[in-house]
Amino acid sequence: MTIDTNVLEKFFTDLQTRIVDALSTLDGSTFLSDTWQRPEGGGGVSRVLEDGKIFERAGVNFSRVQGAALPASASASRPELAGRSFDAMGVSLVLHPHNPYVPTVHMNVRFFIAQKNGEAPVWWFGGGMDLTPYYGFDEDAIHFHTTCRNALAPYGATRYREYKAWCDRYFFLKHRNEPRGIGGIFFDDLNQAGFDSCFSLTRSVGESFLKAYVPIVERRHTHLYGERERAFQAYRRGRYVEFNLVWDRGTLFGLQSGGRTESILMSMPPTVRWGYKHQAEPGSPEAQLLTHFLIARDWLGEDGVTTLG
Repeated sequence: MTIDTNVLEKFFTDLQTRIVDALSTLDGSTFLSDTWQRPEGGGGVSRVLEDGKIFERAGVNFSRVQGAALPASASASRPELAGRSFDAMGVSLVLHPHNPYVPTVHMNVRFFIAQKNGEAPVWWFGGGMDLTPYYGFDEDAIHFHTTCRNALAPYGATRYREYKAWCDRYFFLKHRNEPRGIGGIFFDDLNQAGFDSCFSLTRSVGESFLKAYVPIVERRHTHLYGERERAFQAYRRGRYVEFNLVWDRGTLFGLQSGGRTESILMSMPPTVRWGYKHQAEPGSPEAQLLTHFLIARDWLGEDGVTTLG
């Protein structure tokens, strides 16, 4: 089987354009477009908005990088692929709003192909999306997870449940023993059902992002807030930084593969703080984030509340 990587690249670049256009309309601001080249092979386009009307920082990146040997972060779970040349591409975005009542969101969809002379190429897809609120709303969590479930429904009755559980496990700060947010879906090493089906599933995830997130922004971005809410947002953003720098395989892959540091670290929030032994006031909305939202729960009423293993 021959894989036309140009078809994949066109999908990813078109997806980036559609998402940026929609977010530009939503915010009423224009994204900066920054094209870059990678000396070892490949490059990308970073689309970034800073200090917009709604988004304090919004980045929607496309990259396609090639190399002579897969970085350790990409072959850790598949050591038999170590040393193979690779071609990796995808779209990754992180949006950090001004208003603490609007959640931060992350989404990415990606494709890898690893090759070695005399052997068949090995390919796989990965991706997902997850939501990180500072002040939670059940309505928003249910909407986000419903959209994720609907995106996966054509590909099997158990996909959403499996990918939600994977997301809960992955976006978890082990050193804090707490989730990063309310989850969503996450998948990797997807190649079992054939190329066309795997590509279709990945497209469905990428194309459902705006439906999952924009209605939440529209509901919350005019919510009144003050210094207390901004301070709590900055404190919780610290958890986002900790996860990205300590646990995130995408960040590690980008840095290990010689990717563009400015684009990789675009995912970081622009303002953040760490408070020593911060304690939320019992019964407060800040405390409710920890007790009601930052637990691995079944938002769609399918399984009941679950625990992380």
